[in-house]
Amino acid sequence: MHSTTGEFLQPISLDWDEIHTVFLDMDGTLLDLHFDNHFWLEHLPVRLAEQRGSTPAEISAYLHGRYTEMEGSLEWYCIDYWQNHLGTDLVALKHEIADRIQIRAHVERFLESLHQRGKRVVLLTNAHQKSVGLKFGYVALEQYFDRVITSHSLGLPKEHPDFWQKLTEVEAYVPQHALFIDDNLHVLRSAQGAGVKYLLAIHQPDSQLPPKDTQEFVAVECYTQLL
Repeated sequence: MHSTTGEFLQPISLDWDEIHTVFLDMDGTLLDLHFDNHFWLEHLPVRLAEQRGSTPAEISAYLHGRYTEMEGSLEWYCIDYWQNHLGTDLVALKHEIADRIQIRAHVERFLESLHQRGKRVVLLTNAHQKSVGLKFGYVALEQYFDRVITSHSLGLPKEHPDFWQKLTEVEAYVPQHALFIDDNLHVLRSAQGAGVKYLLAIHQPDSQLPPKDTQEFVAVECYTQLL
């Protein structure tokens, strides 16, 4: 993951003088999405099967149905919801595979460069506070943010059309002077609808899966492209 190939990628041209606030997603954007995918799709079914005397395949089939049903809702992202629903300590189970929590290549250099440029840097995540706290316990990123905002604190997921209006109640920003980087295309389109001018997707959110088609959005392959 931490290769030097990023040095040879085409730079992404942005008008940095026009950008005052930088909103950054966490999972799949600053951190490798592999941890989350592995946890929800592989580790959790195995551990639940052990707890319930079931098989991982049965648990996976059940979870897949629930994930599909809930996708994009605030509950889908809520650790408390899933802990209550599944009757297990998800935070404890996440600690079991915490060695998979990885910062994407050159993220720290990029975050340092934002501060050198005098930008306001805000983490804007759908992840639950408990997930954010857990990950910040393993990766040293928290100090780079002027503010951390979870969608749970606003009561709406980032996909929701009213999210960005709600955000203005807690974080003063001008959409025409904001950059937002996220690996979720639905979320980027929601930001676009709210007038956020500078939008970037992520080429390969999960290092263990193929790159994704980011459609109308320019995608970051490596953060060296933004240095």
